Amino acid sequence: LILERGAKEKNHLLYKPYSNVAPEFEMSDIFYFARRGVESIMDDEVTKRFSAEELESWNLLTRSNYNFHYISLRLTVLWGLGLLIRYGFLLPLRVTLAFTGVGLLVFLTSVVGLLPNGRMKNFLSEKVHLMCYRICVRALTAIITYHDSENKPKNGGICVANHTSPIDVIILASDGCYAMVGQIHGGLMGVIQRSMVKACPHVWFERSEVKDRHLVAKRLSDHVEDKSKLPILIFPEGTCINNTSVMMFKKGSFEIGATVYPVAIKYDPRFGDAFWNSSKFGMVNYLLRMMSSWAIVCSVWYLPPMSREEGEDAVQFANRVKAAIARQGGLVDLLWDGGLKRGKVKDTFKEEQQKLYSKMLVGTQEDRSRS
Repeated sequence: LILERGAKEKNHLLYKPYSNVAPEFEMSDIFYFARRGVESIMDDEVTKRFSAEELESWNLLTRSNYNFHYISLRLTVLWGLGLLIRYGFLLPLRVTLAFTGVGLLVFLTSVVGLLPNGRMKNFLSEKVHLMCYRICVRALTAIITYHDSENKPKNGGICVANHTSPIDVIILASDGCYAMVGQIHGGLMGVIQRSMVKACPHVWFERSEVKDRHLVAKRLSDHVEDKSKLPILIFPEGTCINNTSVMMFKKGSFEIGATVYPVAIKYDPRFGDAFWNSSKFGMVNYLLRMMSSWAIVCSVWYLPPMSREEGEDAVQFANRVKAAIARQGGLVDLLWDGGLKRGKVKDTFKEEQQKLYSKMLVGTQEDRSRS
């Protein structure tokens, strides 16, 4: 699809013209493939989405460039003052706020969970979640601008957003309550999950259940059918991308048939990089890097709700939603699977590319029948 789109834009002939005479190999046939190979090596549009976004100018953070703060004495002194402010003042304050927010979330949701189900419990649960998430947002000095709030997700729907960081959750949840979907964890995360589900019907899965796609779809479908329950928050990419693009959406959440509320999140990397490279940094290391940044600045756009059209399958619906998010957030719309961040390319995908290249070299059966 990428090859055909590029050829159409440049008005180039993609497939070799077919004639009655059997095609013969020409040396020029390899030129296109050689050029594509060199282009892929020079400018790989996939793997560069899994590294921090490059900045045009230095933001006085050591991790953005390890050489800039040695350029001049004045710049070195300025960087040193910034280091003192970030680690000596901002970091301790932010860590304190983070522990306060998480501690209150665990304690208050456990208390609310003791109340009988009803309006009072739902009301208190919403207030507790909003308060605690907003404390956690302040622990990151997050400056968030929300656009088009009239399109905010409603009960009985599914909110889907592009995924850059674990903090995407608190960025969205500080403006409205959501039912979270995820795998059950142990340790501190497990304590938080167990306390949260007491006050609000979140959807947590055991590790063995996550692999059962039909069971996951059934649990999600049952949740959205109850219009009294909060909208589900899902990140269909399945992994964190560096906020320069949107990669393939998994089709599972688009097969349910519920109303989908797309949300586009765009971070400003000049003040702090929100991207989590999970293959390079652990969660604690990542959070410390975030809290030692200047600030986390981002914009959130609530897009109009979208529903599956007649004759449209789940993949087409997912691509349509993904394109809308990419367009609004100023992100590149990519067809690649974000799973390439950790896994190898599937053999079936390689075979598709081989079929495409053979089609370009010798044409197709339709070309033969026409000729």
